[in-house]
Amino acid sequence: MISAKYLHQVQAALLSCFMSFIMSGAITLINLGLVEGFVGAWLHAWIFAWALAFPTILLVFPFARKLAMKIASK
Repeated sequence: MISAKYLHQVQAALLSCFMSFIMSGAITLINLGLVEGFVGAWLHAWIFAWALAFPTILLVFPFARKLAMKIASK
């Protein structure tokens, strides 16, 4: 198991993985339709999307959490 001190990084990795997988699939489907080679194109897009999503979540998450806490506390 991974130590609890890495919770933020593990959470960011999982969130970025799931979100980029779903979004890249949806955008690939919109752009290409269900064509031959769709899955390969989707996975190719997903790798690039995840490479951007993971560091973005690590950088943005603290700000988003503070903002959400301010909005939710009103």
